[in-house]
Amino acid sequence: MILCLDVGNSHIYGGVFEQDKLLLQFRYPSDRQCTSDQLGVFFKSILRENQLNPAHIKKIAVCSVVPSLDYSLRSSLIKYFAIDPFFLKAGAKTGLKIQYKNTHEVGADRVADSIAAMHQFPDKNLVVIDLGTATTFDILSKDRSYRGGLIIPGIHIAMKALNENTAKLPPVNILKPQVGIGQSTVSNIQSGLYYSHLGAMREILQMIAREQFQGESPFVIGTGGFAYLFEGEGIFNVIIQDLVLQGLRLSLQKNSELEA
Repeated sequence: MILCLDVGNSHIYGGVFEQDKLLLQFRYPSDRQCTSDQLGVFFKSILRENQLNPAHIKKIAVCSVVPSLDYSLRSSLIKYFAIDPFFLKAGAKTGLKIQYKNTHEVGADRVADSIAAMHQFPDKNLVVIDLGTATTFDILSKDRSYRGGLIIPGIHIAMKALNENTAKLPPVNILKPQVGIGQSTVSNIQSGLYYSHLGAMREILQMIAREQFQGESPFVIGTGGFAYLFEGEGIFNVIIQDLVLQGLRLSLQKNSELEA
């Protein structure tokens, strides 16, 4: 079995694969300092609680956008699984032609998303929208070129900014509002958060089509924790929640073949 870990700004999103079948998904907070023992105990416990034997993990793949956690994470995996994990970083084999001024700046999670997207839809121009702490747009052409993208504040960051920078606006649950025009402060914020994000995605996708694909609409993949909110809005052709885990599995496979 293969353990895949996506270390984001809010959570460590993990999954266990047996060949190409995803057996388990889990999350663990990453917004605080964790010791290697805390992480190792959690990983082993979550496997056992789901009737998976930690001893059957033979390889581990990681993508991380939180450098401060990398040392503890690697140490935990070596100590508790006796495996030195593969970290997806610049220089790894991806199968993509990354057209970026500095390839080291491309987030490893965005590379993993892109690897999985091109694997599943190899003959399409693609946009991957990952709605997490930040909302990222990754643009891929059918010749396997990674053309760059955009980053905007995620919907949860926008909510926190309103709460933390005003005297009277409260934190709210992030959800799809029943009506557009709110009649309370909470519903005003919820509608504003939702429809501003929806409008931004629509406008950005139109710009991408004009600028990158001669006006032709790309195939749009939604992923990340908040993608489900916008299901049915005509933004996504498909939502694939585990896209980053699939990309990690594929990148590990590509780089294992290279080492062999």
